[in-house]
Amino acid sequence: MNRIESDRVILTRRSVLSGISAGLAATFSAATPAFANAPAILTGAGDFRSIHIVNNRTREWLNTVYWIEGEYIPEAMSAISTLMRDWRAEEVRNIDPRTIDIISAAHSLLECNEPFEVVSGYRSPATNAQLRRRSRGVAKNSYHTRGMAADLKLKSRSVKQIAAAGMSLGAGGIGKYSRSQFVHMDSGPVRDWGR
Repeated sequence: MNRIESDRVILTRRSVLSGISAGLAATFSAATPAFANAPAILTGAGDFRSIHIVNNRTREWLNTVYWIEGEYIPEAMSAISTLMRDWRAEEVRNIDPRTIDIISAAHSLLECNEPFEVVSGYRSPATNAQLRRRSRGVAKNSYHTRGMAADLKLKSRSVKQIAAAGMSLGAGGIGKYSRSQFVHMDSGPVRDWGR
């Protein structure tokens, strides 16, 4: 597997936290997170947020802290967007921080060390149209084309368990795709679908 590097900076929980204890904390100022009115699990319950993901097509993986004390870390956000790129078109789009927060919080609730497998992250409009021609389950105006959605799975948890964790957050859309063994999570309006 390949580890995502952004400008040759590899961020890990250990390196970020050790940097803070060495005085790096002074460079981060307090700011309102993207989900200021969301449940506590999304609004800074703790001093940092992390994400552990693997792209199941490219086998690239990332386990990093992406938010510290109210600030998103630009290098980590860039690495997440790169991993979640449209691998068919090799196009990168910034992933909505709210989507990353939902993924991170749901993963935390599931209490597992296994990374979320990203089945699909950002999709270019051309890729989305191609997939739509093959499947009725692909929305014409998909949140994937806006960098606001991810399809995810875990080997150690069922679709129902992953979806339940996502729905308990009360933030965004959660879709269950049991036949394909993945859960859709997005930062659009609160809703759920599927079985």
